[in-house]
Amino acid sequence: MNRTVVAARLHAVHALVALGIPWVVVGSSFAINLVVWAALPGDARDQGGTGGLVSLYITVAIVFLQSVTQLFPMAMGLSLSRRTFYLGTVLAAAVQSLAYGVALTVLTVVEDATGGWGLGLSFWAPGPVDVGNPALQVLVFAVPMFLAASLGVALGVVVKRWGQLGMWTLGVALLLASGLVAALLTWRGGWPAVGSFFVDTSAAALLVAGPAVLAALVVTAGFLGLRRAVP
Repeated sequence: MNRTVVAARLHAVHALVALGIPWVVVGSSFAINLVVWAALPGDARDQGGTGGLVSLYITVAIVFLQSVTQLFPMAMGLSLSRRTFYLGTVLAAAVQSLAYGVALTVLTVVEDATGGWGLGLSFWAPGPVDVGNPALQVLVFAVPMFLAASLGVALGVVVKRWGQLGMWTLGVALLLASGLVAALLTWRGGWPAVGSFFVDTSAAALLVAGPAVLAALVVTAGFLGLRRAVP
């Protein structure tokens, strides 16, 4: 366990980048949205939401991708096993995701209390993301964040194991699979059912249970890929 904690602490080597950059990105998006909402006529705001928060999740995924590619050789140099490094990375992702979930929940409380920063802007918890229960709200933010971090870790493993060819192959495969699913849904007229699923399913199921299952699958796949990765 101690060596797992050591592996997790490796991700704090460049804490300013790992923790600061995601908030710089989402903070910039927030500032831009505030300016835009302030410029809108009052009747055009109407508690509108944006997708700016997604930038935080994307940036976290990128940070963890880079962390794996940069810290994996260091971990091997410190005589940490692949398993220890991976468990430490997952631990770092879990702790960071939980901390982000708490921070985002606080921002949501402030946003609700100020009527969307006095402008009717729902940036931190747009639409159904604002569940009204603080404990559940933390999970609504933290679990998808852990999924994003896990995807970044898994992509980092792909880079270390299969290089750029692996990334291109994975990208093309995902593109083809997405296109096939879209074509099948269009052919079978399944888009209304997809829409109904997202409308009728609770936020807890969509934003907590679903991402938790996906994160478990991604974490498992990442570990299997790292076992033979070369530093």
